Amino acid sequence: MALRAYLQLFRLPNVFTALADVLLGFFFIFNPAAQPPWGQLALLLSASALLYTSGMVLNDVFDADVDAIERPERPIPSGRIDRAWARQLGFSMLLAGAGLGWIASQTSGQLRPGIVATALALLVVLYDTVLKRTPIAPLVMGSCRFCNVLLGMSVAAAAWVQVHYVVAAGIGLYVAGVTWFAKTEAHRPNRALLVFGMAVMAAGLALVAAFPLWSAGQGVALFRRIFPTWYYLMAVVGAIVLARCLRAVVSPSPQRVQEAVKISILSLILLDAAACLAVRGPYVGMAIALLIVPAMFLGRWIYST
Repeated sequence: MALRAYLQLFRLPNVFTALADVLLGFFFIFNPAAQPPWGQLALLLSASALLYTSGMVLNDVFDADVDAIERPERPIPSGRIDRAWARQLGFSMLLAGAGLGWIASQTSGQLRPGIVATALALLVVLYDTVLKRTPIAPLVMGSCRFCNVLLGMSVAAAAWVQVHYVVAAGIGLYVAGVTWFAKTEAHRPNRALLVFGMAVMAAGLALVAAFPLWSAGQGVALFRRIFPTWYYLMAVVGAIVLARCLRAVVSPSPQRVQEAVKISILSLILLDAAACLAVRGPYVGMAIALLIVPAMFLGRWIYST
């Protein structure tokens, strides 16, 4: 089925995690009750979706020879999608995503949306073409998520402050850990690498949990307002993710690692929702968390790793 082949190529379930990153960044700065720039949010969401999807497409384009041996059922090595056409599609989506970032710059009067979208596009290309098989690949992947959260914050007129970078860095560090954890998912899992990846994920979770301490002079008040409920919530999110990872560490197998990676990726939505809930309350947090419903539904039909 042609449609399913394209949705597999796009890793459609994971696109909702990219949207959640942008929503976190946007609502971390803008109060939804104060008439935020909804049109610019639509541009940022579209840019993020295109950039993320282009990265998935180009990943399979440049990995086609390896996938022909390790994952021959995938759309390109199976012949369901032509490799040359996928390359053209991936770069077209990449340019369109960066272009939407610059349109957001024009409509907001801020250079940051275009700059961040362009930086994200460059990171995608560097990762897929050159850096994926190097030791710094997980850090590059984490940098993509760092930029994706900042993309959501980019149309604001106010300057970014410490807490904005801390939240984005926490998400990026978590994703770097997931990437390290997933490095041997198609082979015999390396327990030491699994433990290291899990530790980096935990560090990312801890950094997001600690963001009130960097809250630009309001850290103490914010800390008291959300403590201890915030930490209970973060403990639940962390338990959901790390319990499945621990199972793969204790008894490594490609299937268990892949299951843990899938849960870890989808849990990004819950992590984004929790961080946004802390600053905007339960309704915004729950709205972001609902993105996990289509992601999980589609994940039953379309692989996400």
